[in-house]
Order: sequence, then C-alpha cells, then structure tokens
Amino acid sequence: MMILLLILLMGLVLFGLPVFVGIMAAAMLGLHQSGVDFSAMAIEIFRLANAPVLLAVPLFTFAGYLLGEGGTSARLVRFSRSVFGWIPGGLGIVALVSCAFFTAITGATGVTIIALGGLLFPALISEKYKEDFSLGLMTASGSLGLHFPPSLPLILYGFVSGVSIERLFIAGLLPGVLMVGVLCLFSLFMGKKWNLERPAFSFSEFLKALKGAAWELPVPFLIVAAIYTGFATATETAVLTVVYVFLVKTLVFRELTLRTDIPRIMIESMKMVGAIMIVLGAALGLTNYLVDAFVPMKILDFMKGMVESKIGFLIMLNLFLLAVGCMMDIFSAILVVVPLIVPMAEQFQVDPVHLGVIFLANLGIGYNTPPVGLNLFIASSRFDRPIITLYRATLPFLFLLLLTLVMITYWPGLSLFLPSLLK
Repeated sequence: MMILLLILLMGLVLFGLPVFVGIMAAAMLGLHQSGVDFSAMAIEIFRLANAPVLLAVPLFTFAGYLLGEGGTSARLVRFSRSVFGWIPGGLGIVALVSCAFFTAITGATGVTIIALGGLLFPALISEKYKEDFSLGLMTASGSLGLHFPPSLPLILYGFVSGVSIERLFIAGLLPGVLMVGVLCLFSLFMGKKWNLERPAFSFSEFLKALKGAAWELPVPFLIVAAIYTGFATATETAVLTVVYVFLVKTLVFRELTLRTDIPRIMIESMKMVGAIMIVLGAALGLTNYLVDAFVPMKILDFMKGMVESKIGFLIMLNLFLLAVGCMMDIFSAILVVVPLIVPMAEQFQVDPVHLGVIFLANLGIGYNTPPVGLNLFIASSRFDRPIITLYRATLPFLFLLLLTLVMITYWPGLSLFLPSLLK
C-alpha cells in the first residue's frame, strides 16, 4: 500500500503537484507508518532555521539578483569580447565565458539563458555562426559556472552533506574551468573551420571594457580570497558581498534606486529563497524518516549485490544523476538525493568533496539532456525554436560535456588537488 501511495505521489508531482507538497506528503506517510510523531518534521525545520551557514543562501541570492539587474551582463560581454573576440570562434568563447560567470554570480541557469540570450544569440547569427551551433552553444552555456563561487548549489550541497563549503568552492575551480575550456576549444575549432571574420585585438577597447566591468569582475575572486585568507566565514562573506554589490549598483553605476528597484529585487530574490527553504524543510522531514527506516543502508545492501567496485558505483551514480538532472531542478535534487547517496559514497570510499563536484557536474549536464532537460525548454521558449531543433543543436555540446564528466568522475585529483594544496 505504501509503495502504491508513493508511486501516486510521484505521478502527481510529474503532472504539476508542487515538489515540496509531494516530499512533505511522502515524509508524513513514512513517519505515520513508522509510528513516529509528526513533530519530528517541525524539529527538523527548527534545526534548519538555526543553521548559521544557511544565512549565506538568501544573502548570495540577493547579491545575484542585484547583479542581474541593469547593465552588468552587457559589461561582462563587452569585456569578454575585448579579451577573446580576436580568436577564431572568439564570439562563441565570449558567450561561454560570460554565461559561466553570470551563472556563478546569479546561481540560476535559466536566468542566464534569458538574460544573455537576447544579447549573444543575435550577435552570433550576425557574425555568420550557424544557427544550430549558436542555439546549442547558448543552451549548453546556461549550465556552466555551477562549480564557481559563490555558486548557490555548492552552498546548499555543503549544508545538506556536511562538507566544508570553503573546500567545495576551491574543489570546483579546476573542473569548472575544464568544462568551459573544452567547449571553448570546440568554438575555436569551428571558427577556424568556417573561417569567420574576427576583429583585431584593440588594447584601447580592452582598457575601456576593463574599466566598465572593473567593479563587477572581482566579485568571485574577492569571495574566495575573503574565505581562504581567514578574513571572513562564508556567511560573513555573503554579507560583505551584498554590501559591495549594493553600493556598486546604487552609487557607482546608479542603475538601481532605493525607493523602487531595491524593494522589488528584494521581494523577487526572497521568493526564490522561500521556494528553496520550503523544499529544504520538507526534504529534511523526509530525510528524518529515511534515516530512521535505514533506507540508505538498504539501498547500499541492494547495490552491493550488483556493484562490487568503486568504478561500478561511479558509473551507476552518473547514470542515475543524469536522469535526476533531467527531471528535477537542481535545488530539489540536492535536497532530496544527497542524503541518500552520501552514505553509499562513503562505503565505496568516494571523497565527499569529490562527490559534490561530480554531483553538480551531472545535474548541470542533465539540464541539457533530452528529452526533458530544463534548459532545452527554456531555450526553446527564449529563442522561439521547436524543441526538436534544440535537441539536435545541443547534441555536440552534450557529447563534449559528457567527456568532461568522465574526466571529473574518474580523475579525483582534478577536484582534490587545490583543496589538498591549500589545506
């Protein structure tokens, strides 16, 4: 009976039932069956409210929304173009780098496609990039940058798994650069193949673009520096980031007004935070039941009968997470799936920091994976193209991202080198 009710809940979620309602209902069913009082869920939510590190989530979200307003995206694109525009396929590299940076500071892949798509897609077409290539590049670039600070998914993963957020920030740098770099090489290759025209490098334009973006470019670097020099904790760094971005947008560029823009942006950003928190509260209630019912251990025992090696576990993990990334948004996936896979990964001796990097790489690629990857539908709507066209256009980029996923998964040193060096 319990299994049938859970299947029914999953079906209702697929047909539009809010995720947090489905999770909460599953948790209540499990607790009821186990004879545990529902107050266990309230206790978990209270514990959530008292977690100091979680204060970083609304603060970094607010900073990201502030940066998403005004001319930040145009300034970042102009700077990237001044640096890479002269390279064959340079505008494609500009799009990839700009989108990765924008996703890192805003924490949302769909926002990147919507905000930068209208700026970069027409530019790519006007410079004779093929339409399929341009569509695929803009769609795939929306999920880049999840490994770079102040990535909100990284913070959430650290909170749920208990892994140091500071170590995750550093561990994600090289894998993130790898994912962006491989696609940049593909753009360079296609630029040479098509013999596209490109402007000569202009030092004066570089200086002008650098001057324009000089206030916003340092944000991720300042965050890493503040944390790793011991100047501030992750939460304190989030406060400093909000203050810095607020002053830049209101006093330096004067793009936002205190009376109208700031309250509106605050409300919009807190809507997103509220959605994350309500799912997190429900997920903690479900986790409470799963732990009490020894579900992770039962799954582990089942897997041990099928998989006996670390490599086999990682293969199954990749396939599972790609499917999850296809069907769930990244925040819900972190909150629901991480408590299940962390105990299993420990049994197969997968480093928890490396696991976090693998997790985000899979979910980011899942956003671009047919048939139901979220970025495919966002791009289809943003660029007014049939979803089948997006499937075809994204395949070469998806193939390259899967190659980087293999390297990230089976070469743990890529993730663990910098944390061990800075330890």
